[in-house]
Amino acid sequence: METASTHMADPKRRTALGKGIESLLGPRPAAATTVESTGRPLEIALDRIERNPSQTRTRFDEAKLAELAQSIVATGVVQPVVVRELPGGRYQLIMGERRWRASQAAGKTTIPAIVRQVSDEQALEMTIVENLQRADLNPMEQARAFDRLSREFKLTQEQMATRTGKDRASVGNFIRLLKLPKSIQDFVESGALSFGHARALLGLESAEQMTAAVAKVTALAMSVRQTESYVQGLMNPEAKPRAKKAGAAADGLDPNVREAQDRLQRRLGLRVKIEDRKGKGRVIIEYAGVEDFDAILAALGES
Repeated sequence: METASTHMADPKRRTALGKGIESLLGPRPAAATTVESTGRPLEIALDRIERNPSQTRTRFDEAKLAELAQSIVATGVVQPVVVRELPGGRYQLIMGERRWRASQAAGKTTIPAIVRQVSDEQALEMTIVENLQRADLNPMEQARAFDRLSREFKLTQEQMATRTGKDRASVGNFIRLLKLPKSIQDFVESGALSFGHARALLGLESAEQMTAAVAKVTALAMSVRQTESYVQGLMNPEAKPRAKKAGAAADGLDPNVREAQDRLQRRLGLRVKIEDRKGKGRVIIEYAGVEDFDAILAALGES
């Protein structure tokens, strides 16, 4: 089983998880990192640690938890959890719920923990950002986490991108998933629809259109690209087969211009119209809210 000295022997391992958190609170003062003056993690009783009610993650893979529990039985907890003190000698998790759960399943009575002295607001922000830095949150969990950072901490998409190591366009696209009807959000959260499928559906104007489209997409097991093409057809019914040449002639668009228009619509998930007259014209992008506008700016590389 791993001891406190083992943790101290590998400082890289201890600091890897909290990489992005330093930007929230600044360098960790020695007195605030742990209760012990030595700076070593404490062994805290599992039953004295409470789950964080602000936890972003709502689904835990039971098979992976079981694997982690087996690993903990064999080698102990490699990375300490992070907690903060509560009244009455209790603690609240900030980071490490999977390790905490797996330790319980492994029959452990204590867990190595670093105690941080932080406010309610700091603890909430640290929990959300730490979860967003993980790769295994489902798209809807990420969307809700970004939305909370925006609403409760007034962070811009650029600031959220910086703190979580993601690009701004991705942040905007995740937040836009919250425009989907609840039934479709459930499909995305369960894995029945991918992020790519969901983003394509956002090009449709109404919840009724989206719901009908999902029924067909799932029934035919469409790929993301097939879904994009299907949605484009719903958005531009006048472009449906009359024959490609006839369609191009009817709206006066050069086939290359039409292809560019379709690519823009797939990229943005928004309605796009290119008006071209002998190499001159304009590109019209329709948007329904601030999130859509931010997505356009992000796609154009604007900050």
